[in-house]
Amino acid sequence: RPGRELIAMTTSTTAPATRPRDTATAPALRLEGVRVAYPDGRHADGSPRTATALDDARVSVDRGEFTVVLGPSGSGKSTLLSVAAGLVVPDAGRVMIEGADLTALEEQARTAVRREQVGIVFQQPNLLPALSVIDQLMVTAHLSGLRGRRLRAERDGALELLERVGMAEYATRLPHELSGGQRQRVNIARALFTRPAVLLVDEPTSALDHDRARSIVDLLIAITRELSVATIMVTHDGEFAEDADQVIRLRDGRIQPESA
Repeated sequence: RPGRELIAMTTSTTAPATRPRDTATAPALRLEGVRVAYPDGRHADGSPRTATALDDARVSVDRGEFTVVLGPSGSGKSTLLSVAAGLVVPDAGRVMIEGADLTALEEQARTAVRREQVGIVFQQPNLLPALSVIDQLMVTAHLSGLRGRRLRAERDGALELLERVGMAEYATRLPHELSGGQRQRVNIARALFTRPAVLLVDEPTSALDHDRARSIVDLLIAITRELSVATIMVTHDGEFAEDADQVIRLRDGRIQPESA
């Protein structure tokens, strides 16, 4: 599926990009007239056929705003997240993060913006089985070669985030020692470790029962407010739309008006 490119995001050690910003007036995330199409076989006459995953998508999310994206399978939800993360470059339109136009950047600079400004909470936590909870967050710092005072400062920050998500007391546990809800909480803390402006959340409650799902969404809302991050959560569960500052409904790649 096109949107599964989210899973392919890896840690990068590319130097930060130098980019103009207008953070005083710009929303944390803005999509302007975004269109994404994918190859979809050929017509009977042999000419190439395409399928439109997003068509003229327009989204604006401010810091501290919790946005829910609803729609059936194949409606474009995962593609929307992939575009917002800078993992997919749209065929038309612009993607702005904190005033930086991702569509105008080369791949290296786009990767740097994504690493610094975007956190992604995957549907499945995909925690590294051999690493403790705190080292799930610290792995990038270790790979970057941080030592001494700087490494200790990063560890303090990791512990603070684990405290925020209710997982500090489990910092030395391994993933197999955690419940599904606890692993998702670690997943959220890991996504927030770089203090991003934008948090993209892909079906975080799909494998959880109702009570654990409710607690995860409540946590995401609290984090959105406390850390002033712009959060977009994709979900099939319309119940959570009631909690949102903004609801985006997708059908066949198009955002539906509220009356639809």
